[in-house]
Amino acid sequence: MHQIDASLKRLQLDHIDLYQLHGFDPVTPLDEVLSTLNDLVRSGKVRTIGLCNMAAWQVMKALAISDKRGWARFESVQAYYTIAGRDLEREMVPLLADQQVGLMVWSPLAGGLLSGKFSPDGKGPDGARRASFDFPIVDKPRAFRCVDAMRPIAVRLGATVAQVALAWLLSRPQVSTVIVGARTPAQLQDNLGAGKVQLSAEDLKALDEASALEPEYPGWMIARQGEARSKAPVRD
Repeated sequence: MHQIDASLKRLQLDHIDLYQLHGFDPVTPLDEVLSTLNDLVRSGKVRTIGLCNMAAWQVMKALAISDKRGWARFESVQAYYTIAGRDLEREMVPLLADQQVGLMVWSPLAGGLLSGKFSPDGKGPDGARRASFDFPIVDKPRAFRCVDAMRPIAVRLGATVAQVALAWLLSRPQVSTVIVGARTPAQLQDNLGAGKVQLSAEDLKALDEASALEPEYPGWMIARQGEARSKAPVRD
């Protein structure tokens, strides 16, 4: 509570629009965390709360506690998500859609790997952070397959590979926004141009197929059973 007062003083603000937990605290009881966040919202010092880097079960547990207690609930999740890293779609994305929670994407270009400026042997632009800081963790063969699928689309649309990667993310229904990290003004302008890139249904289909996740249990069973139910005749 003291720290948020200090933050508001430094920021010269009377409230914070979005206050996020950066990760899951395994030591502090979740009820205590959520109660404190609720106090911040009730005090008017915080408008909305969000979270970062948590598992789907942790998010759902937190939402259930907040709903049960009548407390402020998480309205956004900040998470890593790219065309080459779609793991979030297994559990988190369906959860966010069901609970009407927004998704804010960090590292949407996988630390620059999806800019199209890196080669499979690790060579990239001089001074690029990815060259010295190999983060976030990425399945590189998969990432370069995605880059290969994006290149012809970028050429046809007169766009860059990075813009196509960002446009794909912005086309996802659950994505509210992406957080870009530009090293130069030119990179920033390039990233901002992604908002003008219009991917066709055929483009999205090609990119989805190139980047599709491998089926995992129970996902493939849920899809199989759900398909059978959806095709069953409806009784009056």
